[in-house]
Amino acid sequence: MPLLNKLQKVVKKDQKVLRALIIVPTIELVDQVSRSINEFGKYLDIKNVKIQGGTHKSAQLERLSQGADIVVATPGRLQNFINDRKINLSHINTVILDEADTMLELGFLGEIKAILKHCGQPRQTLMFSATISQNIKKLGKEFMRDAAIVEVSSRRDVVDFIAHRAYKVDKARKAELVAKLIEDMNMEQVLLFASSKESANKIYEYLKSKKIRTSIIHGDITRGGRAKSLALLKSGKTQVLVATDIAARGIDIKELSMVINYDMPESTDDFTHRVGRTGRAHHKGAVISLLTVRDYNFFSKMERDLRLNIKREVYAGFELTDTQPRQKQPKKKSLREKKGYVDYDKKRMHTYAAQKKKKQEARKKSR
Repeated sequence: MPLLNKLQKVVKKDQKVLRALIIVPTIELVDQVSRSINEFGKYLDIKNVKIQGGTHKSAQLERLSQGADIVVATPGRLQNFINDRKINLSHINTVILDEADTMLELGFLGEIKAILKHCGQPRQTLMFSATISQNIKKLGKEFMRDAAIVEVSSRRDVVDFIAHRAYKVDKARKAELVAKLIEDMNMEQVLLFASSKESANKIYEYLKSKKIRTSIIHGDITRGGRAKSLALLKSGKTQVLVATDIAARGIDIKELSMVINYDMPESTDDFTHRVGRTGRAHHKGAVISLLTVRDYNFFSKMERDLRLNIKREVYAGFELTDTQPRQKQPKKKSLREKKGYVDYDKKRMHTYAAQKKKKQEARKKSR
């Protein structure tokens, strides 16, 4: 909104020049951002062009030749256009890096640095991210002067109005439990996260074999296939969309009621991004996390990070057979400990030891 407000004061109808650049990590996010610009700016003479993989370059170059004010792009395709001298960024005075943390994770830092060298000066640079890591702060110092950090919510706020459940399950029965939960709870719209493309493909095939309407989205799926999978879930023609973390960035499903963590993510930030797909705009959301033995430590750390306390349950009929970690047995307190004398005893012993040491040092000096 502020970008459109800024541009409407300087754009010229007959002399279109690229003045703003928005860089995002995924094809889906290019589509989402471009759609938002069109909706917010429908009464303004401001045009945007999309530059992304999965679409013929010729079609994108044709749109560029017709004139635009904003370019929304993925780093790889944009750098191709720059190298081929197909685009001029010298008049760009506003650069926005959206989902900056994801672009760093995907290794786009080199491309971003190269792209910024072709943008005009002076310029305003803005970075947006649901989570601000040390890498994001480092990137900010490199690309910005006198940078200000503006936070509209903390990671804790993101999960504050989402109902969480966690089920402990044997590794071999995870897929079976997911199918059972979907059936028993009559789930009609689910975003299910897997940690890898291989895992996503396996659970996708399993759910299909159980006659559960399922679609899938990950990096090896074509752009058209990913768009179709998302559309099927939004329209209610499928119940479950299986996704990997990176492919799911930019997915915005209105009033999505359920997220399932089939595999746990690698970090608390990734967990925040996942659960942030539900419970949006103050609509209630729910998250179910499936925990095998190897997930216990991460889940406990995530709870500490987000100040959550989620009860671990075992679903009926899915009693555990995998070897569980040994629980630390609480030490039985003595009567003196229960009555609070122990701390007093320790304090007396500490005082006695300090006095004894002081006397020994005094004797040494007197000798």
